[in-house]
Amino acid sequence: MSLPETPRLTVDIIIELVDQPDSPILLIERKNPPFGWALPGGFVDVGETLEQAAVREAAEEISLCVKLKTLLGCYSDPKRDSRMHTVSAVYIAEASGIPKAADDAVNVKAFALSELPETLAFDHGLILEDYLAYFQNGKLAPLRGV
Repeated sequence: MSLPETPRLTVDIIIELVDQPDSPILLIERKNPPFGWALPGGFVDVGETLEQAAVREAAEEISLCVKLKTLLGCYSDPKRDSRMHTVSAVYIAEASGIPKAADDAVNVKAFALSELPETLAFDHGLILEDYLAYFQNGKLAPLRGV
């Protein structure tokens, strides 16, 4: 019996720097295409949970340990990644310390919510709009595509 062809599973992490005023969030500048600013994240490895993948990807890309707070939502638009169909579980996390870009990140920077870059990779602009709604009124990401 052949296995079904399915989307690739990923995680993205909105990381609040809780030891800085107003807890800015961290974005990475991608080393590989598609280029631009993005949330830290990546593919889930076989044998790990979504949560383990989120913590691992954060450590690999920004060199900080994170504490996951909640799942913001899942994003599955087949067009969200121009390379292939991916489905991402997006977590909100907190961290302290000085981030350092590594792995797939050429740069890492803390951004105030009012000063986010205009153009973001993937669907991360939409994800951050949902995060802003969560930040302002506690509403998790809406269901889409149904």
